[in-house]
Parts: sequence; structure tokens; C-alpha cells
Amino acid sequence: MISESDHQSARISRTTGPRIRGRLVFVGVVLALAGAGLLARAVDLQVVRREFLQRQGDARFLREIPIPVSRGSIFDRNGEPLAVSTPVDSLWANPPELLAHANRIPQLAASLGVDPADLQRRLEQRSGLQFVYLRRLMSPEAAHAVLALKIPGVYKQREYRRYYPMGDVAAQLVGFTNINDQGQEGLELAYNSWLSGTPGLQRVIRDRLGQIVQSVDMVREPHPGHNLTLSIDRRLQYLAYHELQKAVSEHQARAASMVVLDARTGEVLAMANLPSFNPNDVAGSKPAEWRNRAATDVFEPGSVMKAFSLSAALASGKWTPTSPIDTSPGWYAMDGYTIRDTADFGKLDMTGVITNSSNVGASKITATFSEKRLYDTLHHFGFGQSTGSGFPGEASGFLPVYTSWLPINRVTISYGYGLNVTALQLAQAYAALADGGILHHPTFVKGDDNPPERVLPARYAREMVGMLKTVVSPQGTAPTAMIANYTVAGKTGTAHQAGAGGYLKNDYYSVFCGMVPASNPRLVGVVVVRDPQHGHFGGTVAAPVFRKVMEGALRLLDVPPDNVRQWYAQAPVPDVPAGGSSP
Repeated sequence: MISESDHQSARISRTTGPRIRGRLVFVGVVLALAGAGLLARAVDLQVVRREFLQRQGDARFLREIPIPVSRGSIFDRNGEPLAVSTPVDSLWANPPELLAHANRIPQLAASLGVDPADLQRRLEQRSGLQFVYLRRLMSPEAAHAVLALKIPGVYKQREYRRYYPMGDVAAQLVGFTNINDQGQEGLELAYNSWLSGTPGLQRVIRDRLGQIVQSVDMVREPHPGHNLTLSIDRRLQYLAYHELQKAVSEHQARAASMVVLDARTGEVLAMANLPSFNPNDVAGSKPAEWRNRAATDVFEPGSVMKAFSLSAALASGKWTPTSPIDTSPGWYAMDGYTIRDTADFGKLDMTGVITNSSNVGASKITATFSEKRLYDTLHHFGFGQSTGSGFPGEASGFLPVYTSWLPINRVTISYGYGLNVTALQLAQAYAALADGGILHHPTFVKGDDNPPERVLPARYAREMVGMLKTVVSPQGTAPTAMIANYTVAGKTGTAHQAGAGGYLKNDYYSVFCGMVPASNPRLVGVVVVRDPQHGHFGGTVAAPVFRKVMEGALRLLDVPPDNVRQWYAQAPVPDVPAGGSSP
């Protein structure tokens, strides 16, 4: 017999069984749906959106960072450094990360020496970026002191800073670079692509603090810049610069330049300019001081051009160094103009015209042959065209075409007016005379390929050099260029400066062009002094600079003396030339 309790248990069992099974089914369905959702999510993440998510992850932790390379060094011909790059550090910040710790910004600003409000404002303005420079080109010690503060979002980057050991001595020649180490002036600009190199690119993984935890691969190999060896001799550059300084100070001149060339190759051994600047602190200079006046500034050269107008006379076959010419009474009128000498030199031979720098003699001689011959001779010597040196901003000067000349133009051009030149052009032309009529285009690179070009028969070049020797003698206009135990050939020039209303009465260019030793020229030098206030003749202002520089250069280069007794009397060198250098 079944009891009442058994019936009750049976009823409970029949009621709860389906309920439990229902719950189990529900749980199973939920788990199945959850599993399906997880599976679908996994498929979505691992298959459907894998590439997108990988890119997003890489964007946050995988970075391509540049590998900085050092700019090539610049050396003089003897391997002495003229421009070198030294490693420095630049600090940068991740603005969003740094702004998330804004309470550290005042501390950072104090370490950088900037205003905290300005720094915060700059970060907020660039909050959408992940990179902003805080300070560039710091010494490693200074950068380490800031990083030691461990301010989130502040990092360093290796860069290079340019340093110029010679400072203002070769500033316009070598030039300088900007904060990105790119050439801005001078040879730094001319050879920028050669010196710059190519930065590398490396792919790395960074952690959430921005630290590199793993190098993945090399995207681009770094290629450092190439070194550059110049033709410049650092010792001669110092000599030229410091002698120009003395001349500018002594004569209270506005500016001065000097070029020294190797007469046999055309290599520029020195090129100095005043005023100058410190390329290690360009911010403290004026753009006008950056100009390499020896290559970029043009002027009417005055009587130094007589060497070329009379070379044309020699080449015409109508004249020899001993051909006579009457310069009395020391002046003559032509087309309303008066051509004057500094004195009545009377009857001279052609050599005497050079010795005394006679304008009357030079103009009368050039009137005996065609204008085309004079023009062609000057053009062949490089006037009115670039020297081809490759220096940035080099001026071509101005030589008017002979078909446009009036009769007075031929006269004035014969003694250096009516055309303009640069100091570098004059050095190139005098070097051609020194090397027997062979022109070498100036070059700033040691051993550069420099094909020669004959511009005057060797016979006439030798005759002209012989005539120029008489200028650097007690009887000539440049005894102050005489060098003991060496023969010197050269020519003075004193030219009025042109102004708005004509030529300025008291403003001059004082010029001397010379070569040494004259019996077998090795060096050619050109000195140009602008606006000397105490004295103005080329023989008193420019020639002494030539002498002092060349005395040191001959000694440093160990150039042996030549025979001097046939040219120079044994007499002390006077301070003032016996004859004035004519305008």
C-alpha cells in the first residue's frame, strides 16, 4: 500500500523534473550562443579584421625611426679640418603623453630655461601630433640632465652640429649649414649633396613609455656624407686674412679681399674677405657679411688691366717691349674727355708705359689695333664671363661687346674703366700670364680635373711678365711689393668708384696683382681694398699686403729664391712708391 507521503513525493518529482531540464536547456543555449559569439569574434579578429588590427597595433608600437648620419668633413689640402660635425642630442616630446602629466611641465620648462605657460601653449597647439621638438642641438650632458628628470613623454634624438675651427678666417669661403645640417652659403652649399649623405631608416618596437624594446629590421641603410678636401692651404688663409685685417685697420677701409692661386694648376690656395663673421654663431652676424666678395663683388679695376690691353698690342705684331711712345705733355683730350697721367712721363718705350702706369701711353697704343683684337684678348683671359669655379653666386663681371663701343670706350677700357671684374677673375687672368699664356679655371678642390687652355702665345706672355717685373722695383709704382731674394712681377691699380652722379672724387679701389717668383711663377696674388681713407694708391695700400703674405707663403711652401740682382738695386724698400699708380 502506497502512503500519502509517497504520493506527495511523486507529485513533486513530476513537477520539478521538467523545470530543471528547462533550466539546463536554457543554460546550454546561453553557453552555446556565448561560444558562438566568441567564435565569431575570434574569426572577426583573426581572419576578417586581422590586417587592419595588425596595422593599428603596429601604429602604436611599431615605429620607423631615422638613423642620423654625419655630414662629411671639409679639410684643407694638408688634411687640416675646416668643417667637422660633432654628435649632439635634440630633445622632443609626445604632446598627448606629456599633457597627460601636465603637472610636470613647469619642471620641464625650468630645466629648458623657457616659460612654462609658453611651453604648455605650444604643446596644446600640437596636441594632435606625436612629435614636437623641445630643444635642438644640445650637448649630450645638458640633454642627459633633462632626461634624468624622467618626465613622461620627453625623449632624445641623436643629431649632428657643424663646427668651424678657423672661425671668421675662412667664413665666406667655407660657408655654413642651417639647423638641419644643410649647406646655406659658400662651399657648404656648393657641395651640399656630396657632403650630406643619406639618413638610414630602422623599424623598431616601442613600449607604452616610448622606449625601444626591439629592432625589427632595417628599412634603409644609412650612408654618411663624403669628405671634401679643398685646395685651400690653411696656413696661407691665415696669412691673407690677418694681413687684410692690418691693412683695413691702418687705412680705415670699408672692405678688402685677397685671392692666392697656384699659377700652374689654378687651385685656390687662399681666399680671404673683410668684413667677416663667425660661422659658429651665424645668428650674431649680418647677411651682408656672408658674401664672398672676392667672387661676388664687381668693380672697375683700373690700371691692372694694362697688362692685358698691352698683351693684345704685343700679339698684334705692331709692338715690342722696346717700341717707343710719346706721352707728352701727360694728357690729351678726346670726345670731350681728358685722359691724364699722374705726371708728364715724356717719351717712353712700351715697358715704360707699364713701369710708370701711363694712361696716355696705354690708350695711344691700343688705338693702333682693332677693337675686336682688344675685346677678344680680354674675353680669352676670362673677363665678362664666369671663371667656372662653381662658387655659389659668383659674378661674371661685365665686358661690353666691342660692336657697341664708342672711340672713348676703347681708350678707357685699355686702362681699366668701362668694364667690371671680380678679384677671382683678375687672379685667373694673371695666373694665365704667369703660366706662359695658359689659362686654368680656378678650382677649390685639391687635384680637381682642370684642363688648361692657351689664351696667349708663350712668347708674348713671357714678354709681358718681363715688363711687369719693372713695376715691382724702385723705379716702378710698387716697390712696396719687393721681396728679398725673389723677383716679383705685378701691376698696381687705383680706380675711382662710380656713383649716382658719376665717379666719386674721394672713393677708390686700391688693387695690386702680382706673381712670384717672377722667373718661374709659382704663386699669383690679387689684393683689393675698398674705400681706404688713409692713402689710396694700389702701390701704398694693396701692394704691401701682397708682399707680407707672399713672404710667408714662399717660406711655408719652401719655394727656393731666384736670381734677383739683375732686377733689384741693393736699396731699402721705400714706404711710398716713386711713381703714383694712375687712376
